[in-house]
Amino acid sequence: MAEAKGQVGAVRESARRRALVTAGTGGIGVETALGLARAGFEVTVVGRDAERGARAVARIEAEAPALPARFLAADLASLDAVRALADRVLADGPLTVLVNNVGAMFPDRRETVDGIEASFAVNHLSPYLLTESLLPALRAGAPSRIVNVTSGAVGVAKRVFDGAEPPGGYYGFHWYGRAKLAHLAHTLDLARRLDGTGVAVFAADPGGAATDMTDGTLRDPAIVSPGLRLLWPLVRRRFERSTSGPAEDAARSSVFAATDASLTGRTGVVIGPDVRPVAPFRAATDPRVAGAVRRLSERYTGSG
Repeated sequence: MAEAKGQVGAVRESARRRALVTAGTGGIGVETALGLARAGFEVTVVGRDAERGARAVARIEAEAPALPARFLAADLASLDAVRALADRVLADGPLTVLVNNVGAMFPDRRETVDGIEASFAVNHLSPYLLTESLLPALRAGAPSRIVNVTSGAVGVAKRVFDGAEPPGGYYGFHWYGRAKLAHLAHTLDLARRLDGTGVAVFAADPGGAATDMTDGTLRDPAIVSPGLRLLWPLVRRRFERSTSGPAEDAARSSVFAATDASLTGRTGVVIGPDVRPVAPFRAATDPRVAGAVRRLSERYTGSG
């Protein structure tokens, strides 16, 4: 009888589906977490603020009361904090879904505690290191999925990855786009590396939403290069329209990438804002870009 109970417990444990969402305490992240909870996942949200984390957990558990939710505090601008977070998640056992939702755009040049330019560190190095560190848990949880949130800003990015910072002056929108391009190139490269392992890798473009990151940031012409400033009145109106929608709608692409059965057996797919597969930005598919990003990422994080 005791042996039978143990077998039942093991089956129940193996059937549990766990999801981790970074920057999951507000905006698109918490809406993604809510969508995953509705789909039957035990969700852990990561953020810096304990009060926001508690509110997010309360919302998730109200949506799916039968499933436990939790908050883990981590400053994802610190690579040591990312490593510590990964250790805590690995200790929990198999992981079914990882959503790298973290993103930040800065109006001026900043450095992290590691002395790395902040936009590249937060938007690429942090999720890169977390993903590489959690691969054992994701393999153990297979079939599992990695979802990396991308952005249309990749289209204005410089494609030089000799260092964390591109040549030329600091323009927040372009540097944000370059970091997102690096992460999209890593996403597609990782999909190739993990093909056949049971760990699928997707990118999700949320389009735009009114969030803490976009609130006011895109109204400052200093975040774009001088050439683009000439068209700023037109560009600003376009940005404001694209970042005025609800976060719930912007989260749909991530939730779809993480859960939809139509993606079973597929990997390396980009899900667009309309929740349909779209062609990836061409530069992200260039093996030379992927190789440069991989070498740069390994140099800064010590992974690989």
